Amino acid sequence: MKLATFFEKFDQLADAPDAVARMRRFILDIAVRGKLVVQDATDESAEELLERVKAEKARLVKSGEIKKQKPLPPVAEDVVSFSLPAGWAASQLGDVAVCLDYKREPINSTVRDLRIAGRTQSELFPYYGATKQQGWIDDYIFDAELVLLGEDGVPFFDDLRPKAYLVSGKTWVNNHAHVLRGILISNSFVMHWLNTFDYTGRVAGSTRSKLNQTKAMDIPIPLPPLAEQRRIVAKVDELMGLCDQLEAQQQERHTRHAALARASLARFAETPTPANLDYLFHKSYTITPADLRKSILTLAVQGKLVPQDTHGAEQTVGDHIEFLNGYAFKSEWFKPSGMRLCRNANVSHGMLDWRESAFVDDKVAKEFERFELSEGDIVLSLDRPLITTGLKVARVRKADLPCLLLQRVAKPVPKHDQLDLSYFLLWLNSSEFVDSIDPGRSNGVPHISTRQVQRLPFVLPLLDEQRQIVAKVDQLMALVDALETQLAASHATAEKLLEAIVAELAA
Repeated sequence: MKLATFFEKFDQLADAPDAVARMRRFILDIAVRGKLVVQDATDESAEELLERVKAEKARLVKSGEIKKQKPLPPVAEDVVSFSLPAGWAASQLGDVAVCLDYKREPINSTVRDLRIAGRTQSELFPYYGATKQQGWIDDYIFDAELVLLGEDGVPFFDDLRPKAYLVSGKTWVNNHAHVLRGILISNSFVMHWLNTFDYTGRVAGSTRSKLNQTKAMDIPIPLPPLAEQRRIVAKVDELMGLCDQLEAQQQERHTRHAALARASLARFAETPTPANLDYLFHKSYTITPADLRKSILTLAVQGKLVPQDTHGAEQTVGDHIEFLNGYAFKSEWFKPSGMRLCRNANVSHGMLDWRESAFVDDKVAKEFERFELSEGDIVLSLDRPLITTGLKVARVRKADLPCLLLQRVAKPVPKHDQLDLSYFLLWLNSSEFVDSIDPGRSNGVPHISTRQVQRLPFVLPLLDEQRQIVAKVDQLMALVDALETQLAASHATAEKLLEAIVAELAA
């Protein structure tokens, strides 16, 4: 199978996670292993090239253009994990490139500032400082084609982001990148190799991985003949250009579908039927299942899901709900078994998680039985209430019992029989409540005060209408679940197809 197959079948692969990024990585993988272009027996061999590089390095050291480097250890026979093609040679980065970190000095000037800082930011940024005379700054910046290799936070092998970058022209490089320049070889080929290399075990640091200069310069590098390096780089550029086109097409499609999705969401808000939901949940739309569920809940508590007989008067939560806050059981009362305590750690989104449980003995449990929970109760975490999956609020199941309510977990208790707890749970999970949570209380830790919740505005529909709303939400959520399953299956199919194409290409 040819690489062109990937580009021909891209519409079928677009749903695979990171499809274009993974294809870029695959192109580089086969390029630096000699599988992208054919070898030419008439090319000057890499062994001969290494001799010329060695002589050129000696000349540069003698002329004072570069420093003499420390001797590198001998190149091991298994320097790379694949068989080298004919004409190639095993070498190390320090054999074919020089490290110019020692020439890097801080300056204040309006020049380009390359920052490679950590795992998330690796771009060129303009550096704005006090402008100096050009003659002064020429001694402090680089004016050549360079390969820049991230020093702090170097991503590991399974990360699809680049580790190395090629720059040219006047550039100031800060101390978050190693400054490399190839000698009589292609800097672009060096960059491509560094972007496929497995750095696992080569970086150090408990909190931030760091690649020191010694570890960088003895990175093994399979070296092709110079002419082949240039053919490889040219072919990579061609294929990366096709990947750029695919990404541009994806972005254009994303923009177009995002506009359609917004219009569809507005249409669904006006007429929230399963048919409109199905139209909204097109696989190319940018609205996620989580966003759909959020929209459904918001529409539900705004009275837009079912016909309203009357509009409830706007009151407050406290007019209808009081909260039972958990008791502050002392930690010295905790036992390895007995009655479970429902703590913050046990309240997840939608369910109770008992993997980390605390207990009190039967005597203590008897004394505080007024804090015992029942099946169907709602428990709400008051500290750090928001997690990636949603609000830490759950309905108590029969399997969760028996258990007692611990402090910083609250149980809402209706003040009358005209409030359906299932409806109140919908309201808690909706943006009407979630968006009201103070994100900065208690030194920046999100926090809920039950008194504050009781003061929030709350519209209570008629009891029959509450039950209709709950039933409608259940129906629509089931549809979202089914559509999400279909979407996952579509992604899985695209993933398998991409893996099959890559495996066939790699064979």
